Amino acid sequence: MTDLVAGFLKFRETAFKERTELFRELSHTQSPGTLFIACSDSRIIPELVTQQEPGGMFVIRNAGNIVPSFGAEPGGVSASVEYAVSVLGVQDIVVCGHSNCGAMTAIACDHDLGGLPAVSNWLKYADAAKAVNGCRHYHCEHDKIDALAHDNVIVQLANLRTHPSVAVAMSKGELRLHGWVYDIESGQIDALDGATGIFVPLADNPEANAYPSGAPLSSSH
Repeated sequence: MTDLVAGFLKFRETAFKERTELFRELSHTQSPGTLFIACSDSRIIPELVTQQEPGGMFVIRNAGNIVPSFGAEPGGVSASVEYAVSVLGVQDIVVCGHSNCGAMTAIACDHDLGGLPAVSNWLKYADAAKAVNGCRHYHCEHDKIDALAHDNVIVQLANLRTHPSVAVAMSKGELRLHGWVYDIESGQIDALDGATGIFVPLADNPEANAYPSGAPLSSSH
Protein backbone atom coordinates (compact mmCIF):
# COMPACT_ATOMS: atom_id res chain seq x y z
CA MET A 1 0.00 0.00 0.00
CA THR A 2 2.90 2.35 0.64
CA ASP A 3 3.80 2.25 -3.05
CA LEU A 4 0.21 2.94 -4.07
CA VAL A 5 -0.09 5.97 -1.82
CA ALA A 6 3.29 7.29 -3.00
CA GLY A 7 2.14 6.82 -6.57
CA PHE A 8 -1.06 8.74 -5.94
CA LEU A 9 0.85 11.61 -4.39
CA LYS A 10 3.18 11.72 -7.38
CA PHE A 11 0.19 11.61 -9.75
CA ARG A 12 -1.48 14.48 -7.92
CA GLU A 13 1.63 16.64 -8.04
CA THR A 14 2.69 15.88 -11.63
CA ALA A 15 0.39 14.05 -14.05
CA PHE A 16 -2.82 15.55 -12.69
CA LYS A 17 -1.50 19.09 -12.76
CA GLU A 18 -0.29 18.62 -16.33
CA ARG A 19 -3.81 17.56 -17.34
CA THR A 20 -5.93 19.91 -15.28
CA GLU A 21 -8.07 21.03 -18.22
CA LEU A 22 -8.56 17.45 -19.43
CA PHE A 23 -9.76 16.28 -16.03
CA ARG A 24 -12.03 19.31 -15.76
CA GLU A 25 -13.72 18.26 -19.01
CA LEU A 26 -13.85 14.60 -18.00
CA SER A 27 -15.54 15.49 -14.72
CA HIS A 28 -18.69 16.23 -16.74
CA THR A 29 -18.67 13.74 -19.61
CA GLN A 30 -16.81 10.99 -21.45
CA SER A 31 -16.69 10.06 -25.13
CA PRO A 32 -14.21 7.21 -25.61
CA GLY A 33 -13.78 5.99 -29.16
CA THR A 34 -12.83 2.44 -28.26
CA LEU A 35 -13.98 -0.37 -25.99
CA PHE A 36 -10.88 -2.36 -25.02
CA ILE A 37 -11.42 -5.84 -23.58
CA ALA A 38 -8.30 -7.23 -21.94
CA CYS A 39 -7.12 -9.72 -19.35
CA SER A 40 -6.89 -8.75 -15.69
CA ASP A 41 -3.23 -9.81 -15.69
CA SER A 42 -1.15 -7.21 -13.82
CA ARG A 43 1.38 -7.10 -16.65
CA ILE A 44 -1.18 -5.82 -19.14
CA ILE A 45 -2.00 -2.12 -18.93
CA PRO A 46 -4.16 -1.18 -21.94
CA GLU A 47 -3.68 2.56 -21.58
CA LEU A 48 0.10 2.14 -21.38
CA VAL A 49 0.34 -0.22 -24.35
CA THR A 50 -1.82 2.05 -26.52
CA GLN A 51 -0.59 5.34 -25.01
CA GLN A 52 -4.10 6.64 -24.36
CA GLU A 53 -4.99 9.54 -22.11
CA PRO A 54 -7.83 9.30 -19.55
CA GLY A 55 -11.17 9.27 -21.33
CA GLY A 56 -9.77 7.72 -24.50
CA MET A 57 -10.89 4.13 -23.91
CA PHE A 58 -13.67 2.30 -22.11
CA VAL A 59 -11.99 -0.78 -20.61
CA ILE A 60 -13.26 -4.18 -19.53
CA ARG A 61 -10.79 -6.50 -17.82
CA ASN A 62 -11.31 -10.04 -16.61
CA ALA A 63 -9.53 -13.38 -16.42
CA GLY A 64 -8.82 -14.50 -19.98
CA ASN A 65 -10.25 -11.41 -21.76
CA ILE A 66 -13.52 -13.28 -22.05
CA VAL A 67 -16.81 -12.05 -23.53
CA PRO A 68 -19.67 -14.45 -22.75
CA SER A 69 -22.35 -14.79 -25.41
CA PHE A 70 -25.23 -12.41 -24.78
CA GLY A 71 -27.32 -13.32 -21.79
CA ALA A 72 -27.68 -12.94 -18.06
CA GLU A 73 -24.08 -13.67 -17.09
CA PRO A 74 -23.06 -12.56 -13.59
CA GLY A 75 -19.82 -10.75 -14.40
CA GLY A 76 -21.26 -7.56 -15.86
CA VAL A 77 -19.47 -7.90 -19.19
CA SER A 78 -22.71 -7.87 -21.18
CA ALA A 79 -23.88 -4.71 -19.43
CA SER A 80 -20.56 -2.98 -20.01
CA VAL A 81 -20.52 -3.89 -23.71
CA GLU A 82 -24.09 -2.68 -24.13
CA TYR A 83 -23.36 0.61 -22.39
CA ALA A 84 -20.17 1.22 -24.39
CA VAL A 85 -21.89 0.60 -27.72
CA SER A 86 -25.42 1.91 -27.18
CA VAL A 87 -24.75 4.85 -24.85
CA LEU A 88 -21.14 5.91 -25.40
CA GLY A 89 -21.20 5.06 -29.09
CA VAL A 90 -17.72 3.57 -29.37
CA GLN A 91 -16.63 3.03 -32.96
CA ASP A 92 -14.15 0.21 -32.29
CA ILE A 93 -13.95 -2.78 -29.98
CA VAL A 94 -10.64 -4.55 -29.34
CA VAL A 95 -10.45 -7.99 -27.74
CA CYS A 96 -6.85 -8.33 -26.62
CA GLY A 97 -5.21 -11.52 -25.42
CA HIS A 98 -1.58 -11.82 -24.37
CA SER A 99 1.39 -14.13 -24.06
CA ASN A 100 1.94 -16.35 -21.01
CA CYS A 101 -1.67 -15.89 -19.92
CA GLY A 102 -2.50 -17.74 -16.71
CA ALA A 103 -6.06 -18.43 -17.81
CA MET A 104 -4.97 -19.83 -21.16
CA THR A 105 -2.24 -21.89 -19.48
CA ALA A 106 -4.77 -23.43 -17.11
CA ILE A 107 -7.04 -24.36 -20.01
CA ALA A 108 -4.34 -25.64 -22.38
CA CYS A 109 -2.60 -27.70 -19.70
CA ASP A 110 -5.78 -28.97 -18.01
CA HIS A 111 -4.84 -27.59 -14.61
CA ASP A 112 -6.88 -28.81 -11.67
CA LEU A 113 -9.17 -25.90 -10.77
CA GLY A 114 -11.16 -27.81 -8.17
CA GLY A 115 -10.16 -25.31 -5.50
CA LEU A 116 -11.14 -22.37 -7.71
CA PRO A 117 -14.79 -23.00 -8.61
CA ALA A 118 -15.49 -19.44 -9.74
CA VAL A 119 -12.44 -19.45 -12.02
CA SER A 120 -13.36 -22.87 -13.39
CA ASN A 121 -16.91 -21.77 -14.24
CA TRP A 122 -15.70 -18.54 -15.84
CA LEU A 123 -13.18 -20.26 -18.08
CA LYS A 124 -15.93 -22.47 -19.54
CA TYR A 125 -16.71 -19.47 -21.75
CA ALA A 126 -13.50 -20.40 -23.57
CA ASP A 127 -14.55 -24.03 -24.19
CA ALA A 128 -14.85 -23.46 -27.96
CA ALA A 129 -11.28 -22.16 -28.08
CA LYS A 130 -10.12 -25.16 -26.05
CA ALA A 131 -11.82 -27.53 -28.49
CA VAL A 132 -10.26 -25.90 -31.54
CA ASN A 133 -6.87 -25.77 -29.87
CA GLY A 134 -7.05 -29.44 -28.92
CA CYS A 135 -7.44 -30.54 -32.54
CA ARG A 136 -3.88 -29.58 -33.46
CA HIS A 137 -0.42 -30.99 -32.78
CA TYR A 138 2.16 -28.74 -31.11
CA HIS A 139 5.92 -29.06 -30.79
CA CYS A 140 5.86 -27.88 -27.19
CA GLU A 141 3.59 -26.69 -24.43
CA HIS A 142 4.55 -23.06 -25.04
CA ASP A 143 3.30 -23.26 -28.64
CA LYS A 144 0.00 -24.75 -27.49
CA ILE A 145 -0.58 -21.99 -24.96
CA ASP A 146 0.36 -19.31 -27.48
CA ALA A 147 -2.00 -20.77 -30.06
CA LEU A 148 -4.80 -20.90 -27.49
CA ALA A 149 -4.37 -17.20 -26.73
CA HIS A 150 -5.01 -16.52 -30.42
CA ASP A 151 -7.86 -19.05 -30.68
CA ASN A 152 -9.51 -17.54 -27.64
CA VAL A 153 -9.50 -14.05 -29.13
CA ILE A 154 -11.31 -15.37 -32.21
CA VAL A 155 -13.90 -17.17 -30.08
CA GLN A 156 -14.53 -14.14 -27.87
CA LEU A 157 -15.02 -11.96 -30.95
CA ALA A 158 -17.65 -14.45 -32.13
CA ASN A 159 -19.33 -14.29 -28.71
CA LEU A 160 -19.24 -10.51 -28.89
CA ARG A 161 -21.24 -10.55 -32.11
CA THR A 162 -24.16 -12.27 -30.34
CA HIS A 163 -24.76 -9.08 -28.36
CA PRO A 164 -27.69 -7.20 -29.94
CA SER A 165 -26.07 -3.79 -29.52
CA VAL A 166 -22.96 -4.99 -31.33
CA ALA A 167 -24.90 -6.72 -34.11
CA VAL A 168 -26.99 -3.61 -34.78
CA ALA A 169 -24.02 -1.23 -34.78
CA MET A 170 -22.05 -3.50 -37.11
CA SER A 171 -25.01 -3.86 -39.49
CA LYS A 172 -25.07 -0.06 -39.78
CA GLY A 173 -21.34 0.11 -40.42
CA GLU A 174 -20.86 2.06 -37.20
CA LEU A 175 -18.66 -0.42 -35.35
CA ARG A 176 -15.44 -2.27 -36.14
CA LEU A 177 -14.10 -5.29 -34.24
CA HIS A 178 -10.43 -6.04 -33.72
CA GLY A 179 -8.63 -9.08 -32.32
CA TRP A 180 -5.18 -8.52 -30.86
CA VAL A 181 -2.61 -10.64 -29.04
CA TYR A 182 0.09 -8.75 -27.14
CA ASP A 183 3.51 -10.29 -26.53
CA ILE A 184 4.79 -9.12 -23.15
CA GLU A 185 8.49 -9.74 -23.79
CA SER A 186 8.78 -8.14 -27.23
CA GLY A 187 6.06 -5.50 -26.93
CA GLN A 188 4.66 -6.63 -30.28
CA ILE A 189 0.98 -7.05 -31.13
CA ASP A 190 -0.51 -9.50 -33.63
CA ALA A 191 -3.86 -8.44 -35.13
CA LEU A 192 -6.48 -10.67 -36.70
CA ASP A 193 -6.92 -10.03 -40.41
CA GLY A 194 -10.52 -10.99 -41.06
CA ALA A 195 -9.96 -11.31 -44.79
CA THR A 196 -7.49 -14.17 -44.33
CA GLY A 197 -8.23 -15.41 -40.81
CA ILE A 198 -4.54 -14.97 -39.99
CA PHE A 199 -2.90 -12.91 -37.26
CA VAL A 200 -0.48 -10.38 -38.72
CA PRO A 201 1.88 -7.82 -37.12
CA LEU A 202 -0.17 -4.78 -36.17
CA ALA A 203 2.79 -2.47 -36.80
CA ASP A 204 2.75 -3.49 -40.47
CA ASN A 205 -1.03 -3.80 -40.76
CA PRO A 206 -2.60 -0.92 -38.79
CA GLU A 207 -5.91 -1.24 -40.66
CA ALA A 208 -6.41 -4.93 -39.80
CA ASN A 209 -10.04 -5.66 -38.94
CA ALA A 210 -11.49 -8.86 -37.53
CA TYR A 211 -14.63 -8.41 -39.64
CA PRO A 212 -15.47 -6.20 -42.60
CA SER A 213 -17.52 -3.18 -41.57
CA GLY A 214 -21.21 -3.85 -41.86
CA ALA A 215 -20.77 -7.63 -42.24
CA PRO A 216 -23.88 -9.63 -41.32
CA LEU A 217 -23.92 -11.68 -38.13
CA SER A 218 -23.68 -14.94 -40.07
CA SER A 219 -20.46 -14.06 -41.90
CA SER A 220 -17.47 -16.35 -41.42
CA HIS A 221 -14.18 -15.48 -39.68
